[in-house]
Order: sequence, then C-alpha cells, then structure tokens
Amino acid sequence: MNQDAMKKAVAEAALEEIRGQINKDSVLGVGTGSTANYFIEALGELKGSFRGAVASSEETAKRLKARDIELFELNDVDSLPFYIDGADEANEHLHLIKGGGAALTREKIIAAVAREFICICDESKKVDILGQFPLPVEVIPMARSYVARKLAGLGGQPVYRQGVVTDNGNVILDVHNLKITDPKKLENDINAIVGVVTNGLFANRGADLLLLGTPDGVKTSSVINTPSRSGDYY
Repeated sequence: MNQDAMKKAVAEAALEEIRGQINKDSVLGVGTGSTANYFIEALGELKGSFRGAVASSEETAKRLKARDIELFELNDVDSLPFYIDGADEANEHLHLIKGGGAALTREKIIAAVAREFICICDESKKVDILGQFPLPVEVIPMARSYVARKLAGLGGQPVYRQGVVTDNGNVILDVHNLKITDPKKLENDINAIVGVVTNGLFANRGADLLLLGTPDGVKTSSVINTPSRSGDYY
C-alpha cells in the first residue's frame, strides 16, 4: 500500500466513523490538504445525510462546492459534531503540527468549535517528538521580522515562506530545528508574541481520534481517558 492508498484508506475510515452519528441537521468541519481532499471525495457518498460543511480554506470550499455540498460560515453555525482534517505530524498524545497548507488559523478555529476532532494521516506523520516538520506560524505582515527574532530566541530557525499569503492575508514563518518536548507551553509562548496570529501546534486542542494509514491497514488511536473505540490502539 503506497502513501496515496493509505491516505485514501484513512479518509474512508473517517467516513465510516461519522456514518450513523450525523443527521440531516449536522454541519461538518472539513480540513485542508491532500488527505482531507480524499475525505472530501468520499464525503459525496453521504450527501443528503447531513446539512453541509464549514471549510477551513478557500481551496476546501471549492472542492466541497464541486460536490454540491452546501457551505456555511462558522459564525452561522451553533455547533459542529465533527472536524475531519489531516496533520503534518502527530505524537502519541495526539498533539499535532499542522499548517503545511497555510490554513492553520482557520483549521484551529474550527477544531476549537467541533465536539470531536478526527485526525486522518498516513504513518509517516507519526513521531515520538514533534518538530521534525518545521512549525508554521501565521504572522501579521508588518511584524514578520520582529516575530522572526523572537522565534529565534526560543531556539528555532524561522524561515519566511516566500510567495505564500494565507486566506487571511498574512504570511507564514516556518520554524526549523525545534525539538518540542512541551507542546502546550510552546504553543502558548509563541501565541503570546505580538504579531503572531497563531501557530501550527495543536496541543491545547489536539485530536480526539487519530486514524493512521499503514501498509497493514488503518490503526486507531484515541486520547487517554476518552471512551474506547473499535480498532487497533497504540
């Protein structure tokens, strides 16, 4: 099973996870990226079983529209039963690094609203310590140099992601060479820097369920103290 096949498998597993738990009033949160795209493709199978979706990016909105799935603004939705999205890295506590597609701010907002965050990714994204993937930080443009100096002071090496403007009109700094042993603290420390919109650490609100594609099938992992689910566990 190659990487694309694993991504497709976890997308289909996420569809089965929510099947039967949604109704015609349900609005789903849908993420951004290559694995989320497979989920969007699969989601057409459930069209008519749910009300619509909130998209985490303009690209995701286009893909949902192409499948005739009704789009909603988050401000017009009281609750989301599920948010389904991928990750660039995930540890055993289901803390994540996200933002490779520059949609981290909207992704983090939607995840905060959702009752359950289902993370879907292939086994290459599972790590013991976060930080092998550069940590994206969304920054107000005029603060880019200032924020970069502050990030360097935290031990990272920030690199401006050239040519990228987020859907919010901001820029991205990718912070290299971080060994993130305390994800919640680092998430809070970076967010406290003036000029930072948010960073790609999803630790204070990590995933509730991780569906991990492997050559042997989809492995299932949930956070400690959450109800047991069927499947294989780490």
